[in-house]
Amino acid sequence: MRKWLIPILLLPTFALAKDTLDTGDTAWMMMSAALVLLMTPAGLALFYGGMTRSKNVLNTYAMVFGAFVVGFVAWIAVGYSIAFGNGGSMQAIIGGFDNMFLKGIKWSDLSGTYPTYVFVVFQGTFAAITVAIASGSVIERMKFSTWLVFVAIWTIVVYAPIAHMVWGGKGAFLFDAGALDFAGGTVVHMNGGLAGLVLAILVGKRKGYPKIAMKPMSIMLTALGAALLWFGWFGFNGGSAFGANAIAGLAFLTTALAPAIAAITWVLIEYMIYKKATLLGAVSGVVAGLVAITPAAGFVDVTGALIIGIIGSIIGFFGVSILKKKLGYDDSLDAFGIHFLAGLWGALATGFLAISDKNLLWDGPLKESGDRLGQVMVQLESILVVGSYTLVGTVIVYYVASAITGGAKVDEETEVIGLDEAIHGETGFNI
Repeated sequence: MRKWLIPILLLPTFALAKDTLDTGDTAWMMMSAALVLLMTPAGLALFYGGMTRSKNVLNTYAMVFGAFVVGFVAWIAVGYSIAFGNGGSMQAIIGGFDNMFLKGIKWSDLSGTYPTYVFVVFQGTFAAITVAIASGSVIERMKFSTWLVFVAIWTIVVYAPIAHMVWGGKGAFLFDAGALDFAGGTVVHMNGGLAGLVLAILVGKRKGYPKIAMKPMSIMLTALGAALLWFGWFGFNGGSAFGANAIAGLAFLTTALAPAIAAITWVLIEYMIYKKATLLGAVSGVVAGLVAITPAAGFVDVTGALIIGIIGSIIGFFGVSILKKKLGYDDSLDAFGIHFLAGLWGALATGFLAISDKNLLWDGPLKESGDRLGQVMVQLESILVVGSYTLVGTVIVYYVASAITGGAKVDEETEVIGLDEAIHGETGFNI
């Protein structure tokens, strides 16, 4: 249970004794978990699938779908214990292994006002979508077997310790420092986006990139995926209030507003530069706005949401249209350009824009003494710690997975034929 949940339980509007089951909170958390689940095998899979070439669309979908099912099982087996267990002398970094396969957790146990099993599922959907985000950087050239091995190990070795450090409760490093991350700006988006860039560099570029035009198969599928992501994101952010309460309502509003203004911003930038207003640009702006508002969703007001959405969109556009070309890396579907960069901005902006309201904040410099600069420094510390751990951890896990599967990149013939037929023996569309 995150530290800022404690004041929630004390508010008179929905005051309940701690560890007393509340059916409204339980229903909302179950619904939120289902919404976040929808984001991966439906929303993200379609969003990514539409942007790839037709000969790889099925493989792209399979990469995201595989990330969810393997990542979730890894979460139940070991990840949850590392993220939210009691780590003893190692509590600052990991939560230990006492709750592997949910050992020691009864079906009747509660996390605050709803079942612990619901909390486990909710957090498991976060773990699965984080590693799925990274797939967007290496589609069209990474071996499916290597990817699945990478997902299983990375969820345990990289994602779970980061989730623990930020959200793991008393004794966890960044939690005790007072880092603000409402729903995963550092834990999910920076983490998954940077992992994607590392993989893109290690696996290498697609054949012909950037000289050959690699046009998206279906912008309509991508737009549908973006709509499903936005829909699911209400559970992603709203559920991170851990109850049907006023803070969930605040997160609900900011999750609607920030991506809306971000979409407008992206389209305006496109029109000023290219004299075109594209649908792909609009939905890219939506995702950039959603990513940017995630760490701040339950901490900022309307003004904060607007600022975060506008600047998050500008940063995302810069990452996709300028930075990638300047540096020359092949981040196929811009996981780094949007998720890492917009997530970084959102994490830092939370320190600048968080409402100074003791009922909304974790213990940290802003809550304890009104020290906003101190809070910004804590946010910067969390960015550096998460970025460093993700970078090193992803490199190690990549080489382990590559060694297990005999290399990570498909051969040239497979890449030319397309991964759909060569790896899966199927095609996305029989036309």
